[in-house]
Amino acid sequence: MATDTVHLHWNPEQQFILSDNDNHQIVMKKPKGVKPSDLMSMALIGCSSYDVVEILNKQRQDLHELRVTAESTQDDTPPWRFRKIHIHYQAIGKDIDLEKVSKAIQISEEKYCSVYATLRDAVEITHTIEIVEA
Repeated sequence: MATDTVHLHWNPEQQFILSDNDNHQIVMKKPKGVKPSDLMSMALIGCSSYDVVEILNKQRQDLHELRVTAESTQDDTPPWRFRKIHIHYQAIGKDIDLEKVSKAIQISEEKYCSVYATLRDAVEITHTIEIVEA
């Protein structure tokens, strides 16, 4: 099994600093950083988007940009459990095939995206796709 380690450093001046072993950093906690619960949705769309771009490139789709948003719904009371995450993929390019984008997302969800695989039984995850001609 693969093992990764991430780190958190807190000090009163820099708030919470998350980093990986290569020291890529994310500042956590408002007002100067990302809300902790947003990191989960960000990880989900980051994981899936990477797969989708790789798959579409292999399919020789002329993808110029991929814009992805995730809208999450959480309980109103602690611990603010996630109930639903809706992902919207916007593929921008020339003659992008909707079916190929749809298949790329399906492959990511079913085969490659570890974040999706971890969340799918705990949170309702849905998606929509929009194709924009460049």
